[in-house]
Amino acid sequence: MSDVAQPTAAEVRASVEALKSALDRHLAAIERRARGTRGAAADAAVNAAYDALAAAGEAYDALLYGAYDEVTPFEIPNDESTHAYLGPDEPTALSVYMRRDYTVSDTLRLLAQAQRVTDLDPDAVDLTQGEAETPGSSVHAALGVIFGEFEPDELATRHREFGLEEGDSTLWVVADDEPAEPGEWLDQPFDGADPARVVCRYDISTVFDEDESIPAKGGADEDDGDDDGDYGDEEGDEEPEDDAPAVSAR
Repeated sequence: MSDVAQPTAAEVRASVEALKSALDRHLAAIERRARGTRGAAADAAVNAAYDALAAAGEAYDALLYGAYDEVTPFEIPNDESTHAYLGPDEPTALSVYMRRDYTVSDTLRLLAQAQRVTDLDPDAVDLTQGEAETPGSSVHAALGVIFGEFEPDELATRHREFGLEEGDSTLWVVADDEPAEPGEWLDQPFDGADPARVVCRYDISTVFDEDESIPAKGGADEDDGDDDGDYGDEEGDEEPEDDAPAVSAR
């Protein structure tokens, strides 16, 4: 716990009472809509009660943690994940959108590995831009070789071997109305990532590790801890860290 003034027991008690009231109001709004005619006004009332409940839950959780180092077992999704699904009920076509962030953490290692790849496969140098740049002396050229030579999933498991450190990543599975024609979306490949058509998504971020007492939710990109020793270089690589990033599935 920090040196900042901690919440008092009275503040925590007042917060939980506010949460109870928010729960009652949320249920009452849902019941009123169920008994009456559905419409925009009824939906707006339920949405407002939902937002108030979310705010009350977050406030109580923060005060509970500040006062007692304890958390609730509930997770209220943020606005980014609360889009109503507007896609087809039985999607027959899917698009998978993926983003993985990396930083160059070891420039010398990156350059050495890119040079090694080029020595083993001289054609890989064609993946760089500019004949003056060589994989062993240019970070730009080295990145071109590494990301051109290896598949994204392989890089995700071997990033440290190439002097890279992974950041946040996300994968969206989006329902489409029909399969795209070959080459149709290549000029703007991510324009179709509509949150309202997301069937499921998987997020990986160290932000989910802030409270290690909360078990991580499983996802397609979660590390199973199985390390393949064949990926090491001649000098040997450090072992991957045991604390793999938590996964948030939506």
